[in-house]
Amino acid sequence: MSEGVRSLDRRLLLKWAAGALGAAGVGAGVLATAGNAAGAVGTSQRFSLTDPSTELFREIDLQETRVLQSFSFDNTNKHLYVVSLVDGGRQLPGESRRYTGDERARYGDLCVTRLDWHGSIIGRMYLKGFGHGVSIAAEPAGNSAWLWTETDSVEAANPSYPTDPTKNIGWGSRIGRFKFSNGAVLTPTSSKLTKFSPVAGADRTTIAVDPANNRLAVRYRLAGTFQFGLYDLAAFKAGTFTQLAHVTQPTVLASDFQGFTSYGQYLYLLEGKAYSSTNPAPGNTYHTVIDWNTGSVAERRLTEAGASLPFREPEGLAIQIPDTATPTAVRLCTGFASGADAGSPKQASFYYKDALV
Repeated sequence: MSEGVRSLDRRLLLKWAAGALGAAGVGAGVLATAGNAAGAVGTSQRFSLTDPSTELFREIDLQETRVLQSFSFDNTNKHLYVVSLVDGGRQLPGESRRYTGDERARYGDLCVTRLDWHGSIIGRMYLKGFGHGVSIAAEPAGNSAWLWTETDSVEAANPSYPTDPTKNIGWGSRIGRFKFSNGAVLTPTSSKLTKFSPVAGADRTTIAVDPANNRLAVRYRLAGTFQFGLYDLAAFKAGTFTQLAHVTQPTVLASDFQGFTSYGQYLYLLEGKAYSSTNPAPGNTYHTVIDWNTGSVAERRLTEAGASLPFREPEGLAIQIPDTATPTAVRLCTGFASGADAGSPKQASFYYKDALV
């Protein structure tokens, strides 16, 4: 079955889009086992991957010249938070010199950009030594938000940084929660940061939010295997890490892992690579849906959302509730990085599905 792309109305297209949307995508649902499922999550509908994708934003500018890594919506205040690695050559307050892009990646230095729901930048802050920004979760608080990210980059504690060129990307080893503060620079030792270790011995720990059900999904690596746990948000904040459900990442994933989110009974995964000579349009971006209760892969499908982007790398999944007065009208949003020229401002594009089955 094909996956088309729904266009927005003419006014929004003129405002947000430049160029045509991608053509239909092709995929096939599968039924497999993610493994080690143990869940008692209430039944719910899931997003249909055959639902045509609608453009939310196309090629909006970000703060940094690095591509976005992940994003999350503050549905109450109508803000969008986007995470990217800090630019190479940018010198932040308190730094004695400028670091290269490779050094920033190894150390795990992130920029959080806050946008309004028209795609305009309305704030930014920096996180030094946090991780790679694989996923972020926004928790509304008044007219701002608490943000959840990975923290305690494995390279941030390495005394040889940044002189050891053999070190790899600085993945986060714990979960951090902090209030967004425009212009602030945080480190893993900041008093404004609360840290959580939900699974003893785990590393590469990242987090996503189900804002409709007040739950957190955590992806972590334990004994070399990536796994997911689902938690009640309030209990997690209080330090109670009882998993409502647990699954092992399925082996059906065939490309680069690019993000995840959760809604109700289902976990959603994103994978794929940027366009290249070996991965031409429409690319190899896949969504995979897993049942939290059984570990079964309910659906897996190639997406061609944003296929006409000149550079297109899948980066992040998130749940959007456009109108909090109607919390059942939800969207599964996928992010794509674009803007391939070295040193140029990178752009972000977002597409969503909203049909439930």
